[in-house]
Amino acid sequence: MDTHPPLFLSHGSPMTALEPGAAGDFLRRLGPAIDAGFGRPRAILAVSAHTLARTPVLLAAARHATVHDFHGFPEALYRLRYDTAGAPALATRVQSLLATADIECERLDEGGLDHGIWTPLRFAYPQADVPVLPLGFVPDWTPARLFALGRALAPLTHEGVLIVGSGSLTHNLRLALGGGRPAMDAPEIAQSAAFRAWVAERAAGADWPALLDYRRQAPHAALMHPSDEHWLPFHVAAGAAGEGAVGTRLHASVTYGSLAMDAYAFGTQAQGQALAASLALAPARA
Repeated sequence: MDTHPPLFLSHGSPMTALEPGAAGDFLRRLGPAIDAGFGRPRAILAVSAHTLARTPVLLAAARHATVHDFHGFPEALYRLRYDTAGAPALATRVQSLLATADIECERLDEGGLDHGIWTPLRFAYPQADVPVLPLGFVPDWTPARLFALGRALAPLTHEGVLIVGSGSLTHNLRLALGGGRPAMDAPEIAQSAAFRAWVAERAAGADWPALLDYRRQAPHAALMHPSDEHWLPFHVAAGAAGEGAVGTRLHASVTYGSLAMDAYAFGTQAQGQALAASLALAPARA
């Protein structure tokens, strides 16, 4: 099986599940593009900004139920289901890889998919027929430390496992969803555009020292990420592709003027270009 390039997906507001917009159309194309270009994943290792812990932890249940980890949204959102098989055997392999890198990782025979996982997957794999293993991470670890965690997971990309980091390329909810909320299709603010362009340029040039030091180097970093947790899955996914890997932006859109929905693949330039080309050609699934 070909190497599966790790992905970073912006999951946006929970309302993305009901109002998918441009990002939803991209995600509908993503699953078929991965299957066509790299083979159908035997499992997905999901690292979400909404599954956090004091030490890395695997949710190794045999089945996962949908977790509606939000409140105050329309009732229709709470009726959505995305229940999947788990991947207990993969959890054993992940623990072994992390132990080899001297990274402690707990295992719980419990399950549940937060909306950062099931929202994008319900479009990419709508039949919920790919097993999922959530990996909770520590939100106060540095980008460099989480990049190293990703590097320890790199062998999985050659074993039919799709590594998905789910967060948001920009994530300031006061700007996007606070008082005086802008329209979903509001024009993007300049600070968001500058931050997204900086990330795209550094990722395309494999400038990981700059990306890992984004707090000091990226324009408007504190405004776009008042806290790190939605940005950190980017670094886990990037690390799984190796230090010199290129980050290819597969999708770029913004909701509410500042909540970015950008998506990236990490790996060789050829891998990124192949997936981008496949996305352009793959038919969208209903």
